[in-house]
Amino acid sequence: MSDGPWDSSRAQHPENGVHLEPQPAHCSSPDQDMSYISGADLFGYVGIEAVLDQMRHKTMKAGFEFNIMVVGQSGLGKSTLVNTLFKSRVSRKSCSSLHQERIPKTVRIHAVSHMIEEKGVKMKLTVVDTPGFGDHINNNNCWEPIVSYVNEQYEKYLREELNVMRKRRIPDTRVHCCVYFLPPTGHRLRAIDLEFMKHLGSIVSIVPVIIRQDLAANGIQVYPQKQYDEDPEESILNNSIRECIPFAVVGTDREHQVNGNKVLGRKTKWGIIEVENAAHCEFSHLRDLLIRSHLQDLKDVTHNILYETYRVRRLNQANVDFSELGLPPSGSPLYSSVCSTLCSGTQDTCEGESQL
Repeated sequence: MSDGPWDSSRAQHPENGVHLEPQPAHCSSPDQDMSYISGADLFGYVGIEAVLDQMRHKTMKAGFEFNIMVVGQSGLGKSTLVNTLFKSRVSRKSCSSLHQERIPKTVRIHAVSHMIEEKGVKMKLTVVDTPGFGDHINNNNCWEPIVSYVNEQYEKYLREELNVMRKRRIPDTRVHCCVYFLPPTGHRLRAIDLEFMKHLGSIVSIVPVIIRQDLAANGIQVYPQKQYDEDPEESILNNSIRECIPFAVVGTDREHQVNGNKVLGRKTKWGIIEVENAAHCEFSHLRDLLIRSHLQDLKDVTHNILYETYRVRRLNQANVDFSELGLPPSGSPLYSSVCSTLCSGTQDTCEGESQL
């Protein structure tokens, strides 16, 4: 029985008895055939590309979070650089009413959050400062409070994730990037710099700035790592970034007239150092890495690699108290099954919502 002009079109669908020739390169498994249909093979406009508009609309409506930590001894320009990066007064010192601040006796962790909106896109920016780091005669183990803070944010996220009735959108306080300030001494890396980056490199993405040293020769992991490159195009981009690490940067919030144009710069007796001029310093490369090209990748590396490593390690430990989360305790018969499911990344039904 003929259905008129629709017969020829229906005959091209597998569900109507005609099997499209599978493409071996696209087969996902031996038991499942997959064919590739390009735009030229479609009967008309389907609207798949509208998914990108949907994702954009949803992201712009909800906003997103970015948490950046700055570490380094006093006087290296941490606050100024952060203000320069986001072209606003977002640093801890800029938000403090105290003009002069005593150096704390121990390393402290101080987080300041801001809601930044640009062209309809909202971003909750959290700047985590570490006053007191490297400012004392005895700096033994001064990185431990910072390591504890980073792990505490992973633990907080993990416990929210393990709740049976968890929030639809878990508040993310995990540190997505740590900008580490190296003093411009002109000498080799100090012991405190090496120890800090060795201890933090496996749990947070580190971006070092100021001086140039051979970090790889000292076994330091810095972002972006080569093993995370996904394709040749990304590898080319990341290689150009790795050649600049650590970034030699200048930060300022003052504008100067240069050839009739207002530019951000720092005035010296030799002239004006233009912050965003790549011939003067590498601030523009650092800004592009942190904001314009790799911001989402920093978050993805934090969630999919660094947090996942912490998550698997914690779930495999015997001292995790699941009872307070409404899950079977470690000694119960269901523990192994639940732990296996959680480690495999199975997602539970989410309820509630966290608003920015």
